[in-house]
Amino acid sequence: MLGVSLLTFLFIRLIPGDAIAARLGTSTALTPDQLTSLRAYFGLDQPLPLQYWNWLTSLLRGDAGYSIRTGRPVFIEIAQRLPATLELALAATAIALAVGLPLGLLSALRPRSRLDAAARIGGLIGLSLPNFWLGTLIIVLFSLYLRWLPNTGGYVDLLQDPLGNLRLLLFPAITLGLALAAATQRMTRSAMLDVLGADYVRTATAKGLAPRVVLRRHVLKNGLIVVVTLLGIQVGQLLGGAVVVEEIFSVPGVGRLLLNAIVQRDYALVQGAVLVIAILFVVLNIMVDLLYGYLDPRIRLA
Repeated sequence: MLGVSLLTFLFIRLIPGDAIAARLGTSTALTPDQLTSLRAYFGLDQPLPLQYWNWLTSLLRGDAGYSIRTGRPVFIEIAQRLPATLELALAATAIALAVGLPLGLLSALRPRSRLDAAARIGGLIGLSLPNFWLGTLIIVLFSLYLRWLPNTGGYVDLLQDPLGNLRLLLFPAITLGLALAAATQRMTRSAMLDVLGADYVRTATAKGLAPRVVLRRHVLKNGLIVVVTLLGIQVGQLLGGAVVVEEIFSVPGVGRLLLNAIVQRDYALVQGAVLVIAILFVVLNIMVDLLYGYLDPRIRLA
């Protein structure tokens, strides 16, 4: 986390332009003394090492600074946007599991069949489609022509209007979930084929155990370790990588907040948003490590 904070602090300052000028725009003319006073107010006149040290020590006290654009605390800005991003990531993951796991399992149980060939081709197509192209296609086809669901705008909270919230997040979740479903299908197929050829599976079958019991007790748990690893990494990437999809569908999430903050050189907001995403990524991977012990008892005994 210390490395993430340092790299984010340095990289955002490599972008050409001035944070104060980006905040005020071209319509406001300030004197040099006024610009100097504003830079001093936000601490931008200090050397970079001192700026980083002041931000880091404030962060350890729970203060990530204030947004140059809105003047509000950074953590409050992120807290208002985080639920939409988390909901979008969870919905995309649910779609990926509902589609990718069954197809991967069926492909492994029937290798070199027509179903296996169709699933593998579909997975390759799903991995090859760019999110921005797929999202635009979904908007044009299902919103503009068929008018099934609204395409953008009008976000409502899940607790206030669950149905309306679902209608607005369905298309973004499908856009993100298809690529994840394709990766899940391919990884599940590969992992299950490896486990199905293991000695202990052949031994369990030779003992006379029913195929369903062998599949549930011996194949699924061990095969899912690789899939869980993939999902832990992919879901973490969804939290920070949904910038394009959130912008296309006007989802007020952290990704869209981060994009606007970068454009407006809002240093404190960029640093805070990236740090929150990194923390969530680390927490997800710790949860994946803990889940290994449930899936494979040998890990608990190690």
